[in-house]
Amino acid sequence: MTEPSTDGDPSLAERVARLEARVAELERARPAEGEAVPDAGTFWALEGLKERTGEPGGRVLFTGAVTLPGGEHFEWQQEFTAEHLLDRDWGEAAAAVAALGHPIRLLLLREILHGARTVAELGAHERLGTSGQLYHHLRQLVAAGWLRTTARGQYAVPGERVVPLLVVLAAAQR
Repeated sequence: MTEPSTDGDPSLAERVARLEARVAELERARPAEGEAVPDAGTFWALEGLKERTGEPGGRVLFTGAVTLPGGEHFEWQQEFTAEHLLDRDWGEAAAAVAALGHPIRLLLLREILHGARTVAELGAHERLGTSGQLYHHLRQLVAAGWLRTTARGQYAVPGERVVPLLVVLAAAQR
């Protein structure tokens, strides 16, 4: 082991040992991808929401900034009072939620967000079934507001629905 230097500075070995300990501490503190960080700094959005409002029942906020694989960039936030959400008829959301309840529809949305826009491009995917099945699922997603037609036979997720869609998917993660 190297002795400390005589001028009061720590030896190289001591400095390396401290650096290694610090790196190990930081790596333990870093969450796995997608895992929530348990420290108070994690809740910066929540703290900002609480500072912003005096609502006695609380508020719900979701927000996101997303760049899709095709380069399109979307930023969105939405905020509701808890009272509004708790008091409204949840049955009104049934069609939008139900449209997301089918694996083929989720696959369609994923493919469209990854850049497939035309019925021909979507139909080339081996899991999307016949053209009749494809159109059935596309109609369901359009009716629920998760998709819109941009031109004949072309579809896109409306910009104002990109972040909400990803929030729903994030909320469904276990």
